[in-house]
Amino acid sequence: MAGCSRQLLLVVVVVAMVMWTGAAARHHHHHHHHKEEKKKSLSYEEVFERQEADRVQRLPGQAAELGFRQFAGYVTVNETHGRALFYWFFEAASDVATKPLVLWLNGGPGCSSVGYGALEELGPLLVNKKESLTINPDSWNKEANLLFVESPAGVGFSYTNTTTDLAHFGDNLTAHDAHAFVVNWLERFPQFKGHELYIAGESYAGHYVPQLATKILHLNKKASKEHRINLKGIMIGNAAIDSSSDDRGLVEYAWDHGVISDEIYAAIKGNCTFPNDGNETDKCDTAWNGFFAAMGDIDIYSLYTPSCTAALNGTNSSRFAKVLRRGLPYKYNTYNPCVDYRVINYLNRGDVQAALHANVSGAIPYRWAPCSDVLTNWTDAPASTLPDIAGLVGAGLRVWVFSGDTDDRVPVTSTRYALRKLKLKTVRPWKEWFTSDQVGGYTVLYEGLTFVTIRGAGHMVPMITPVQARQLFAHFLAGDDMPAKPIVAAAAAPAPA
Repeated sequence: MAGCSRQLLLVVVVVAMVMWTGAAARHHHHHHHHKEEKKKSLSYEEVFERQEADRVQRLPGQAAELGFRQFAGYVTVNETHGRALFYWFFEAASDVATKPLVLWLNGGPGCSSVGYGALEELGPLLVNKKESLTINPDSWNKEANLLFVESPAGVGFSYTNTTTDLAHFGDNLTAHDAHAFVVNWLERFPQFKGHELYIAGESYAGHYVPQLATKILHLNKKASKEHRINLKGIMIGNAAIDSSSDDRGLVEYAWDHGVISDEIYAAIKGNCTFPNDGNETDKCDTAWNGFFAAMGDIDIYSLYTPSCTAALNGTNSSRFAKVLRRGLPYKYNTYNPCVDYRVINYLNRGDVQAALHANVSGAIPYRWAPCSDVLTNWTDAPASTLPDIAGLVGAGLRVWVFSGDTDDRVPVTSTRYALRKLKLKTVRPWKEWFTSDQVGGYTVLYEGLTFVTIRGAGHMVPMITPVQARQLFAHFLAGDDMPAKPIVAAAAAPAPA
């Protein structure tokens, strides 16, 4: 719509307050917008100006027009402390006005949803070996409007001007700021206020997602109707939701899959308790140290895919160390198992940061990293989020839990142990589901909760098995069962004689 008059553009924005439109024509240079969103209603012109300030015109290495709009920038979540969270938002590839809004959170705690979720897993743009961008044919924005945020402050490009905050972050403060982010982001993009909202994530997002959803439900009760968030459901994958189940499943899965010895298995089982009863000896710590040492040369997050070695990464070092124990899995086939390092290089480029309106003042005192080293004292971490999940089930939200079955960090064994503790009635027992004519995984329907496994996927399911992951996502949004029968393509017509 380039060339439209200013008046027409403002009319478009007025219409967008009721129904979203893909119209936008004029780019404004990004300003430093770190004041909290105004509590009074913004004029249509102010809404348009704010959105255009965050609009990403084109990214370095982006070869083609996307056919949909993207936005990135900062939303202040605490004005007094100067805490601002960095977001990256992609409109749906079609039907923006009617498709839901999905907030994606990666875990850690302290890992980036932009670096992992957006650029390696489910976003429309993926970083390739040459540090340019390729189009993801299985991007989740084909199903929904897709919002990524780096949370909490101190992760990625998100920051605080009060450095003492970094030692105080934990689950509760993270959920508090994430709620403020959602509220303030919807003020900036009010055309999405009426959309159904789903929150999804993986790994330690097994804390983030149900805690944020619980907070939204609680604060919705106190909010006026026009300020309630239209939360409809959550989906979490390979999720840390119950520490004793996670630890028990971690060692059992590893032994069952032949990656630890009988001796290590016996040492953990003989010296550790699940849950920890507070009386464990140094022998338990020694046993666990032996466990992780045994995993040193394979990828615990994706057992049957290559690890990033010096040869694969094109370096002279003998072996590339994993950036953090908290999350560096890789996908099959044509992927680059060292993609994390490509993403690090890409997001630390000045031209990329300028295009994304990230670190606009240049004041963040450290390089962008996939997982943060500045969150030094994460002590607020309840052992289980099962009570939150049970509350969401009881509130009638759609709750799906999924598990890539080749992950040993939060393995399917752990998730099955954890879900068993919810004591939910089984509505439909364990059965296979299909991607085309192949088994995609298994699913069991509980009363109020759906559990799905993804066959051959590691910790980061959308990276390892992108087709199955998008299929899962589409069925979740629709509230539909996974396909119970093979989907066989029509046979080609025989050639004429």
